[in-house]
Amino acid sequence: MRNRVRCLIIGSGPAGYTAAIYASRANLEPVLYEGMEPGGQLTITTDVENFPGYPDGITGTELMEDLKKQAQRFGTEVRSGRATAVDFSVRPLKVVIDDEYAVEADSVIISTGACAKYLGLADETKYAGQGVSACATCDGFFYRRKTVAVVGGGDTACEEASYLAGLAEKVYMIVRKPQLRASKIMQERVLNNPKIEVFFEHNATGLFGENGVEGVHLVKWMGEPDEERYDLPIDGFFLAIGHTPNTGIFKDFLNLDQVGYIITEHPTTKTNVEGVFACGDVADPIYRQAITAAGTGCRAAVDAERYLMEKGL
Repeated sequence: MRNRVRCLIIGSGPAGYTAAIYASRANLEPVLYEGMEPGGQLTITTDVENFPGYPDGITGTELMEDLKKQAQRFGTEVRSGRATAVDFSVRPLKVVIDDEYAVEADSVIISTGACAKYLGLADETKYAGQGVSACATCDGFFYRRKTVAVVGGGDTACEEASYLAGLAEKVYMIVRKPQLRASKIMQERVLNNPKIEVFFEHNATGLFGENGVEGVHLVKWMGEPDEERYDLPIDGFFLAIGHTPNTGIFKDFLNLDQVGYIITEHPTTKTNVEGVFACGDVADPIYRQAITAAGTGCRAAVDAERYLMEKGL
């Protein structure tokens, strides 16, 4: 097994696999480590209908498998394993895999993604792909003329609720606090939309349904003497309480924003460390779509190729 490579890709998913396709076609002989969730977040998505080239849709798992095969076809070496530490102060760059061994690389492409935050309810796992979603843009289409609930009170939640209101019959917003945290313009957009009803000072404590989500267990004024508990019929349950970028091992070396997303030198995928590039959701707090991730994966590979060429590596 090679422990010194020209191009090391950390993480799979649309960004990592696309970077691998371009890097391998450029004869960079990339090695890709799949990480804890091979294929990324799309593997827990049932149907993907908005990725170009699949007019009849495709499952997230199949789409990732297609991208992986395409990368391997051009020579990418795909390995199981997770990056657990890095040292970007040395040359070649050093990445530790599974706390066991180090791989040295002339260039590194980071595509470790971001994880949606969940409430921690057992039912969120139980109904994953059967009514529970953390991406309205990805899954809202399946809830046309249906009833959905959005959890959260910030800008993201308001954006998701507004988007869903264009598709669904009714949108409930479940907000823990007595007010929205969103910007004033987003608050007005939600509060003035006749399809959206905001439940302030409410907590979701569980979900129910036979073959998917049919309703949510709600508690109003939780812990107060006048606490109220009741069930609300819904068809879809959307989490909009933020994402956590998988950047913990990079924080000592890379510039991150206040949430933890990697900051790149727009319009490139370059980070503040020479030879290190970032693509996909790990550097994208805005779009978080498979197609935009794939696009940045392409850019990262091109950036890495040009860097290696300039350095004669």
